Amino acid sequence: MSGGLLLRNGEAVAATRLPVLPVPEWREAILDAVDGRARISSLFGHREPDGRVRLTAVLARDAASTLEVLCADPGDVYPALTPECPQAHLFEREIAEQWAIRPEGHPWFKPVRFHRPLRDVEPVLPECAAAEIQPCVTRFFRMDGDEIHEVAVGPVHAGIIEPGHFRFQCHGETVFHLEISLGYQHRGVERALVGGPDARSIHYAETLAGDTTIGHATAYSQAIEALAACRVPARAHLLRALALELERLANHTGDLGALAADVGYLPTSAYCGRIRGDFLNLTALLCGSRFGRRFVRPGGVTFDLEAARLQEMAGRFEQAMKDVTVAVNLLWETNSVRARFEETGIVPEQAALEIGLVGPAARASGRERDARVDFPSGAYRFIQPPISTAPGGDVQARAYVRWLEIQRSADFIRDVFKAMVPGEFRAAPGPLKPESFVVTMVEGWRGEICHAALTDERGRLRRYKVVDPSFHNWFGLALALRGQPISDFPLCNKSFNLSYCGHDL
Repeated sequence: MSGGLLLRNGEAVAATRLPVLPVPEWREAILDAVDGRARISSLFGHREPDGRVRLTAVLARDAASTLEVLCADPGDVYPALTPECPQAHLFEREIAEQWAIRPEGHPWFKPVRFHRPLRDVEPVLPECAAAEIQPCVTRFFRMDGDEIHEVAVGPVHAGIIEPGHFRFQCHGETVFHLEISLGYQHRGVERALVGGPDARSIHYAETLAGDTTIGHATAYSQAIEALAACRVPARAHLLRALALELERLANHTGDLGALAADVGYLPTSAYCGRIRGDFLNLTALLCGSRFGRRFVRPGGVTFDLEAARLQEMAGRFEQAMKDVTVAVNLLWETNSVRARFEETGIVPEQAALEIGLVGPAARASGRERDARVDFPSGAYRFIQPPISTAPGGDVQARAYVRWLEIQRSADFIRDVFKAMVPGEFRAAPGPLKPESFVVTMVEGWRGEICHAALTDERGRLRRYKVVDPSFHNWFGLALALRGQPISDFPLCNKSFNLSYCGHDL
């Protein structure tokens, strides 16, 4: 069955068109869609003018390139989706934490970020009266038995790294279960975006995850453009895509170098650390910032790329590609590296499907899932890179998918250079449509970025929901550690390289 509204990526509609289903029908429609190979891209609550909290599900139908939106008014409790749809487990915990709505029957009903709820009541925590909140906040999975022990890592880590707590249940050196607890940063970015757009809104979007500046800024800008009915010039789309692929190249190169370092293979580690800087410097040549700050803006981009700089960029780009090819091929030619990568941290394809993995982590488990192809926008509507997949689901597959994407992103950038024709690179968006809704999808280097925006009667942002790819993928890391020696954790962790700050919104 289906009772949802079908949308295209970046298509704005009147909020009154969003179907509000009875909770049993809403729940059944979501479960039927997921059984039919749709997946949950976003699931969130927002307050209606009459005070009710409404739940909105955004389901991605990859094969049809459509997004299905379904709403429901659950009251204070509804039957949880998670027992039949594991993709929903973090979303439902977040809803309970933010809006004090209990998903009845949720198997592990624990806060996601431990922040003050959006609704002016205490969070609904499991089996707790109001006076017993704190014991639940610190509750972790426990295993009992002879020689079972716990290893706790974090939340404070060595070096310059954001906080995150990892708790391992082990038998000897073998990990039975890894529980990941995040939410230590209390950032409040989604809350800060409400009432916008204003002068600060784009800066919030750029810093949702600092290594994904272009990805999140593009998703935000596309949402604002759709709500403002702003037509973006073709040249701006090309420049955005160029910046997005440079962001992908820099991070994939850095990750391959870090994976090499984790197994003590210094040649690739040293080379890739330097070459990552070369790709970052190409972004700086494009806009003055190595991370792409102040480049993507609603309506287009802030800087053009004249012929002389384009020629310089093309030359430096080809040299960087030659260098990264030599450095990365050393990994595949070194038996000791492959011995550590292969059959380490396996996430089977069925598990990747059930928990809703996205990005390179999903593609390394054999899932053909890429928003550039499934939900194309901007320049990707007429230049599309092939989807890069690998069948193993292990560290080797996650590393090799990155290498395939580096090569295909390079081909894409060469096509962009050829397609760059003179023209405008910025348009001026007008006011946002009142009481409207939009969903935008961008394939960041970690995977699918999903932004959903809802405006009020004045055309201001009433709710802004962000789903960073890390939100989908952290549980994939937990699955990858099952049955592995605990000493493999750094290698498995780096093979996902997920974002703490992208999760702690």
